[in-house]
Amino acid sequence: MTRSFFIETFGCRMNELDSEKIAGALCREGLRPARDPGEADVVIVNTCSVREKAAQKAYARLGQLRRRKARERGLIIGVVGCLAQLEGAQLLRRVPGLDLVAGPQREHRLPQLLRQRLAGGSPAVDLGMDDGGAPAETEPVLRRSRFCAGVTISEGCSRRCSFCVVPAARGPQRDRPGAAIVREVERLAQEGYVEVTLLGQTVTTYRDPVGEYGDLAALLRRLCRIEGLERIRFSAPHPGDFTQTLVDTIASCPKICEHVHLPVQSGSTRILRAMRRGYTRDTYLRVVERIRAAARPIALSTDIIVGYPGESEKDFEDTLSLLAEVQYDSVFSFKYSPRPNTPAFESADDVPEEIKSRRLSLLQERQRAIQFARNAACVGKTLEVLVEEKARTNFSLAGRAGNNKIVNFDGPDHLMGKIVPVEITGYTPNSLKGVWKRAPTEEA
Repeated sequence: MTRSFFIETFGCRMNELDSEKIAGALCREGLRPARDPGEADVVIVNTCSVREKAAQKAYARLGQLRRRKARERGLIIGVVGCLAQLEGAQLLRRVPGLDLVAGPQREHRLPQLLRQRLAGGSPAVDLGMDDGGAPAETEPVLRRSRFCAGVTISEGCSRRCSFCVVPAARGPQRDRPGAAIVREVERLAQEGYVEVTLLGQTVTTYRDPVGEYGDLAALLRRLCRIEGLERIRFSAPHPGDFTQTLVDTIASCPKICEHVHLPVQSGSTRILRAMRRGYTRDTYLRVVERIRAAARPIALSTDIIVGYPGESEKDFEDTLSLLAEVQYDSVFSFKYSPRPNTPAFESADDVPEEIKSRRLSLLQERQRAIQFARNAACVGKTLEVLVEEKARTNFSLAGRAGNNKIVNFDGPDHLMGKIVPVEITGYTPNSLKGVWKRAPTEEA
């Protein structure tokens, strides 16, 4: 009997790509993807441990699967990703009945681990970690989108930000050879993909280990020459490595999307130092100034943590004033939660929960007003939109402009996967509304 699998993904865009790689490996093994977890006899949960809430969600889902396994003895449950790496032994104790456990550097071994488990015996576990060398090449990849693809350029992180579990979960940074990246993107373009996103923990520290393509800016310039590829994004840069050369590259290469996600985490220099971020408020703002001065407009988004240990009202006010000064197009904001295996875990979590909640609510309220105004300024403009999916609103289609704003509009299904001009006619704080500017020769 051919087994079927389903992968449930928690966490970041890198986790989503990891799940696509696992899916490709399982299909090559002869398994088939199921439409939902209830139809699958192999369920893999790809976990995140960056925030406590993500870990809690994963444990809750594993509890549900464990209860299902009590009724369906043949069900295989696997856990992969950062939570698996950091809490492997604890996972096996907390969730009896797990069959597969693998960290983010061992996910390509899922087929082998599955064969091992099906052969009988104890759960198949691989939590090994590479300290050097390039990331493992994984093909084929079963991608969810037919138009947009994530492409790994590096794995792990060699920085030691005090709140972050990534170095412990994914190891030190290991860069992928530029030639392998170029080959993959060329193949994707030949297959009809119009947009790629280069992924790494801190992509701005990328250095081609072979030396052929140098740094991120050089790699971007090479990818821009690939025929058929129309858009390139990258995530996520570190402010300390965002050079003028990179700004100039974005400005001069139309294929590179006019959007930068530049995580700041706090607007207070005192807190940034406690976080070990490697920059101050002033140096961060100088990077923003360079981006704002580019030859074409570049949208900015960021990450912000409120309630970090020792954060005072003055520190939080510094964050609010940074928000007002930069005028981000979007912000991902979170309450600090202590994470094991991080330097900050040893610090007292001394900001009360009610204060964290108040600060988060106020920050999100301020940012909502900023986004409302910035989106209002788009009305009357025509944006090039990559149509990605059916709209979840009263419109028929939805996609992203080059500046990363979501645009909803009406149009025929055959526009899916195409980049089309849309005149912006309305807005909310989180998205834009528009009208497709159909050329006279185009089918309605």
